[in-house]
Amino acid sequence: MPGGLVALLDDVSIIARTAAASVDDIAAAAGRAGSKTAGVVIDDAAVTPSYVTGLSPARELPIIWAITKGSFKNKLLILLPGAVLLSEFLPSAIIFILMLGGLFLSYEGAEKVMEKLGGEKHGKTVEDVIEDPVKFEKERIAGAIRTDLILSAEIMAIVLNELSNEAIADTFWGRGLALGLVAIAVTIVVYGSVALIVKMDDLGLHLSKKESAGAQSFGNFLLKAMPFLLKALSFIGTIAMLWVGGGILLHAMHEFGFDPIYDAAHGLEYAVKNATGGLGGLLGWLTFAALSALLALCVGAVFAFLLHKVFKMGHGFGKEAEAH
Repeated sequence: MPGGLVALLDDVSIIARTAAASVDDIAAAAGRAGSKTAGVVIDDAAVTPSYVTGLSPARELPIIWAITKGSFKNKLLILLPGAVLLSEFLPSAIIFILMLGGLFLSYEGAEKVMEKLGGEKHGKTVEDVIEDPVKFEKERIAGAIRTDLILSAEIMAIVLNELSNEAIADTFWGRGLALGLVAIAVTIVVYGSVALIVKMDDLGLHLSKKESAGAQSFGNFLLKAMPFLLKALSFIGTIAMLWVGGGILLHAMHEFGFDPIYDAAHGLEYAVKNATGGLGGLLGWLTFAALSALLALCVGAVFAFLLHKVFKMGHGFGKEAEAH
């Protein structure tokens, strides 16, 4: 009996170690795949603060929390089951979803660049007087959750595609757990960052009224830095969107056997890498990223022109449609 108990405990320990290793593998795979979603994540964090613009500071965190809960529902209850089932029964469709995401990112990024260069702005603004704050808040939250669904779908498609290179992707549950980890991590990072950003000015104002000279100095620094931070996030988010969107399009071209642009981009990347010595890896990557962004800018500009000038459609796809 003792021998049987010892054997049983030994088996349990082996199962536990195997499970722990699997969890580590899933976490590592999720981390590698999640890193590819940088463009979408940065842009999401960059534009989400606009959803609390014009509202009472006391309502900022409740609004962000409501959007966060909606984002969790989007990712875990709608997109996660759909993505796992798609990968199991129709994996060939993933590349088409990725292409749609790449086109969306290219369009959004190009439109932002065009607006910065003096082009026509599209979508509603928050400059009008808010007559019904409760209704306005509900509309703003609903708009944010709708757009989060689009961005989250892109994130899940990108992660699902990246997981195809991971051993963990061989199992239905492994893919599901990895996608779930990325979904939770991305949501916490994005909306946690947004909460910190939107309250930075309140913290700065609070510290600026302290008696301590150091606290006052830091508070004034936060107040002055806030506008620059939002502008920097917007700029970085636009660049990241174009880089990721263009990279997706290049990958899709390669998958469909159209390699001239893909080969040219990688050829220039390797040429720069081989010609620049110790910094070759970084400069080669930057070259490929810049070419990806340029492709996205060109493709996105064509789509923006067709939508707004030819088909006379307004901006109805991104967050700026609700809060520019």
